[in-house]
Amino acid sequence: VHKVPMIAGQGAKYIASALAAYKKGERKHPTMRGIAASLSDQDVADLAAFYEQLGRSSVVTVADTPAVAPSGEVAALLTKGACASCHGANFNKPIDGAYPKLAGQHADYLYVALKAYQTEGNPTLGRSNALMVGQAKQYKHSELRAIAKYISSLPGDLKTVPQSKFR
Repeated sequence: VHKVPMIAGQGAKYIASALAAYKKGERKHPTMRGIAASLSDQDVADLAAFYEQLGRSSVVTVADTPAVAPSGEVAALLTKGACASCHGANFNKPIDGAYPKLAGQHADYLYVALKAYQTEGNPTLGRSNALMVGQAKQYKHSELRAIAKYISSLPGDLKTVPQSKFR
């Protein structure tokens, strides 16, 4: 069991891409697939825009919080996978909007997501993005956990937005 991902502040293009992957079965999470399958293209666009704008209301900006440099071991793991080449040097500004912001995401969620790219032949678990499958397969689980722990410690735009109990 892991925390659900923080999506407030995530890019709209990424959210739409993730929902499309659930809908197609490229991301194998039964609940999310059921939700995504019920959404129209307009629903997806509206949800993506809504969650992207939730990250813009933050008073403290990422630039205000310095990132802690990774340890030598983690730096080597990040270099081995060339992670920053897609997700950005600070893991908060991906080179393409279809890639997720990772900085500040829950460590347990990042770890489970990375492990999902290593899962093959399971009808209810796994992710099939070819680029990430190739990247994740080169790591041991302990290395994925170290990467996830470091990236979760970075300042980023992702957040959880509390909802009123009295909606």
